[in-house]
Amino acid sequence: MHANLAVAYKQAQKTAMSDREIEAAVLMKAAATLKQCQTRWEDSLQDGSLDKALRYDQQVWTVFQAAVVEESNPLPEALKQNIMQLSLFVDRKIFELMCYPEPHKLDILIKINTNLAMGLRGNS
Repeated sequence: MHANLAVAYKQAQKTAMSDREIEAAVLMKAAATLKQCQTRWEDSLQDGSLDKALRYDQQVWTVFQAAVVEESNPLPEALKQNIMQLSLFVDRKIFELMCYPEPHKLDILIKINTNLAMGLRGNS
C-alpha cells in the first residue's frame, strides 16, 4: 500500500511541476549521476554507468537544442544562441569523455548542469 502511495505522490508531483522545475530536476539528476560516476570512478568504467550517465546528459542537452530551434520558442534570439553554444560545448565535452575518460573532466559538466538548474529554480 505504501508503495502505491509513493507512486501516486510522484505522479502528482510531476503534474504540479512547471516546465522550468522539470528542466531543473532533469539537470540535477544528470549532475548527480555524473557526480556518482566521478566518486565511484573505477566501478563506473567497469559497469557501464559512466557511459549511461554521459548518454543521459547528452539526451538532456539534445532536448534543449531542439527546443531553441523551434520557431515557436519565445526566448530572445541572443539567449537561444547562447543556449545552443553551451549545448555544443557540452556535446564536445561528452564526446571527449567518451573517448578519453578521466574523472576530473566530469567537473565542468556537473557545474554546468548544477548552475543552470539553480538558475531555472531562481537560486543564484
